[in-house]
Amino acid sequence: MSDTTKSFLDISTVSTDDLNAMLSGALSAKHARVGQPRGVPDGQRPLEGHLLAMIFEKPSTRTRVSFDVAIRQLGGESIVLSAADLQLGRGESVADTARVLSRMVDAIMLRTHGEEKLHELASEATVPVINGLTDTSHPCQIMADLLTLQEHKGAIAGKSVAWVGDGNNVLTSWIHAAGKLDFELRVATPPELSPDPAALQWAGLNGVELHLTTDPQAAVANADCVITDTWVSMNDADAANRHNLLMPYQVNDALMAQAGKDAVFMHCLPAHREEEVTGSVIDGPQSVVFDEAENRIHSQKAILRWCLGKL
Repeated sequence: MSDTTKSFLDISTVSTDDLNAMLSGALSAKHARVGQPRGVPDGQRPLEGHLLAMIFEKPSTRTRVSFDVAIRQLGGESIVLSAADLQLGRGESVADTARVLSRMVDAIMLRTHGEEKLHELASEATVPVINGLTDTSHPCQIMADLLTLQEHKGAIAGKSVAWVGDGNNVLTSWIHAAGKLDFELRVATPPELSPDPAALQWAGLNGVELHLTTDPQAAVANADCVITDTWVSMNDADAANRHNLLMPYQVNDALMAQAGKDAVFMHCLPAHREEEVTGSVIDGPQSVVFDEAENRIHSQKAILRWCLGKL
């Protein structure tokens, strides 16, 4: 990999200055596109001639469409690959796949299960690799969330963010973001679904202002932003047990009333109304979930430009 190319594997591995530069670039890119059709490339086309390979070993709506739109708006093109399309699904090594794709494309986005495959791909590739989601983290989603928070609430530093529900991969990336961008993160989970111990260890080593509780009302009190996620992810088998554990953590009108007067509600989608969040909240005036979804495009444009030395 050349000195001008960098992989985006986790928020924890990116400097604060670079994260802020990406967020600033994403906001500028969004403002510059007001009123334009989605298919019209940006004026400068900074990634004209560049090819992005997108590998999906897990289903996707927002990640697939937003990366495709992002690279097209930057003047480049994408190739979408599933596990069934690749010899990787038939026993070819990750290393050989990385070496072959590095000869054919300019960047690789991988959405997979284990982070070990992501890191092996990045170590063997000579082009940037982007984490489109693993079971451990989801940094691209959190970059869109941070952009949305900044749009609606101003400077991120010093804000209070409340996570309510399952201690999953999205929460891990929020923990990383809190350590890099200096905001308070309050986390309310059932004891059985607490955050990843490795993420908590990282938080302790990096001075994260992290408050853990089992009480959702305590987490949400006067918060600037309230976040939840689906109770059952793609690889979870114990759906009934999870519903029982998480029902007290539903984000409803009563819980949102405990947050700050102008608090915003976020959810990375897909959502299940009347489970983790009521329809009155996700479709109500404090919800910014569709801004959040759109911002996947703009934040990923900034990530792509950063990876390829064009930001």
